Amino acid sequence: MTDLYEPTARTTATRSRGRMHYDRAAAHAILDEAYDCSVAFVVDGEPRALPTMHVRVGETLYLHASTGGRMGLIAREAGVPVCVSVTLLDGLVFARAQFHHSANYRSLVALGTARLVTNDTEKSAAMTALVEKTGPGRAAQSRPPTPRELAGTAVLALPLAEVSVRVRASGVIDEPEDQGLPHWAGVLPIRTIAGPPEPAAGVTQPTPTYLAGAPTSPWHTAVRMRGQHVALEPLAPSHVDGLLTALADDEVWQFLPSTRPRERAAMAELVEQAERERWAGQRVAWAQCDPHTGEVLGMTSYHDIDTARRALGIGHTVLGRRWWRSGVNTEAKLLLLERAFEMLGAERVFWFTDIRNERSQRAIARLGASRDGLIRRHRLRPDGTWRDTVLFAMTCEEWPGAREQLKARLAAGGDVKGREERPAAGGDTEGREGR
Repeated sequence: MTDLYEPTARTTATRSRGRMHYDRAAAHAILDEAYDCSVAFVVDGEPRALPTMHVRVGETLYLHASTGGRMGLIAREAGVPVCVSVTLLDGLVFARAQFHHSANYRSLVALGTARLVTNDTEKSAAMTALVEKTGPGRAAQSRPPTPRELAGTAVLALPLAEVSVRVRASGVIDEPEDQGLPHWAGVLPIRTIAGPPEPAAGVTQPTPTYLAGAPTSPWHTAVRMRGQHVALEPLAPSHVDGLLTALADDEVWQFLPSTRPRERAAMAELVEQAERERWAGQRVAWAQCDPHTGEVLGMTSYHDIDTARRALGIGHTVLGRRWWRSGVNTEAKLLLLERAFEMLGAERVFWFTDIRNERSQRAIARLGASRDGLIRRHRLRPDGTWRDTVLFAMTCEEWPGAREQLKARLAAGGDVKGREERPAAGGDTEGREGR
């Protein structure tokens, strides 16, 4: 097998030949990146074109169809002649002259006779490959089709033999006499970006990491962490009821930018907001849980993640009143700081807190952080007034000393004995920070 498809009379360009390619790898890349295609065929002498889903397995393109559809019915005989087209739009080109407006794109056309897949093993494999294309690992996390469902689905197989690729990836092409015209010219890039997943009603599982567009950087991944007093679990819809119970106290929400969620729907919205912010690369949230019983105690997060400067904040921390005089909050911060400095290689970790919350400022200072300044009129409070925010930070040079201090406090049971560990409120980033 060569690296190129052999041109035919039907795939040879008649104009703009410089944009036509027959590279096998380029063709595969377009088919693998695109999630849909159009397939054209003839019915009773008239052209038809249908959008459908596809998947490439080696040198075969599988097309999803219906057993009762015209394309599937025609293919029962001796196959159906088709023309498959896939286009990925990369940009709009604005020239000074209207005639030279264009688009940047990568496109593919495949011609041939598609056969109806009748072998159950091949059919099942093609369907699995189609599901896996939506997210690697998805087939194992979903129910396979029943015999009845499989029988109601048609799969067509098209050999990738007569294939051409057409690409435009350049800028503005204006006539020399037009280049002095006072009109803006350039390229507007077009990208397909997945938005935050929207779970169906009743879903309690966290969003799968394999979804297209999901952040995969370790800075944006909520790994499970476990200590003696607390386990940090990736925040998920399954934690909503536990959070509603654990945080059913107005004082817990003092100094936060939002009021206490009193209904399940309101708490669910907070959890969904955390997921949207994770999807946008802004925040990674954990549920704080009892490491022995799994009971939900509260939640905490990394936020304002800056991978270029290797910095992040710790906040959005809310802990139930029952655990204010325990080692939960101190150990949670120890786990988060260890991951930030020792696993992610952070240069700086910071905290925000409301200037009115003196308890929070003392608690953050006891973690080993230094007060770096004041951000005036930083956030709006729920009552509409402006909040001045105190900024605390810890650097990687300061971390070793802070780590030993925190470990010593936990080993001595300092937070468990008599001192009230109140997670202090810090608005958008700190709930009620512990001693």
